[in-house]
Amino acid sequence: MTSRLVHRFPLTAFFTLAYGLSWLAWIPFVLGDSGLNVLDLHIPRLGGSAQLVGLLPGAYLGPVTAAFIVTATVSGRDGLRHWSRRLVKFKVNWRWYAVVLLGVPATILLSTFVLPESWGNARMIPAWVAAAYLPMLILQFFTTAMAEEPGWRDFALPRLQERFGAVGGTTVLGLLWGGWHLPLFFSEWGGWPNTHWLSPIEFVACCVPLSLVMTWVFNRTGQSLPIVMILHAGINSTYSLVWHEVFPTLDPVRDPLHTQLICSTVLALILIVATRGKLGLDVRPATAAAVPARV
Repeated sequence: MTSRLVHRFPLTAFFTLAYGLSWLAWIPFVLGDSGLNVLDLHIPRLGGSAQLVGLLPGAYLGPVTAAFIVTATVSGRDGLRHWSRRLVKFKVNWRWYAVVLLGVPATILLSTFVLPESWGNARMIPAWVAAAYLPMLILQFFTTAMAEEPGWRDFALPRLQERFGAVGGTTVLGLLWGGWHLPLFFSEWGGWPNTHWLSPIEFVACCVPLSLVMTWVFNRTGQSLPIVMILHAGINSTYSLVWHEVFPTLDPVRDPLHTQLICSTVLALILIVATRGKLGLDVRPATAAAVPARV
């Protein structure tokens, strides 16, 4: 991929690098003993899971590295300063922190009661889970969210919104964000070897309405990436730590996908209607007349 092509097609270059770097790095995790087991590769386990060693390096080599490379190539130091400014935009109204810290787990847990099997089987959140939630959130913030969001939301989303609008651009991003995860369904991350064939499809479908909600938060906070990262980390923390303790009789692989799809779709539709499709995007005359971002 030459510098000239990166300049002409920055978004295409970003997604190509994000997919290529991550998928290449995930080969041992997917093909070794933590996945398909077709190669004689052992992934070390930390805390009973091979994901930190097998998955995280590929995640960091993907979106965030791709965003850095393409930004540096296309825009140089000025572009990197602009890109990094959103990474440290912690100064937003305190209500946004309350919304993502408390609203995310509350919304997910309440939405699960849409599933008939949840009635009569739910339990109170154990004290140890409540105590462990904040440390888990911090871990997820500096692992999953930090590896992904500087690429998906900081680099790609503003360009896609400029090119296709808030809803159209976010839909494209949601599909590509979900597709990036697909090899992981052939590993312990996706429940392999008991992965249902519908799970990858439902996961990608979840990523579209969830991305629409995240776009609204991103735009309404003045493009604050830390808030979006806390939201992302809160979703992961709720499902990985809290959800199964509250709903022990539900399927820990498929039912979270059902919950997330229902919850995200309802919220996304409400936001689209309430904002008339703008999702908080400030479309001024100068922006509307600007040349669309190159793909």
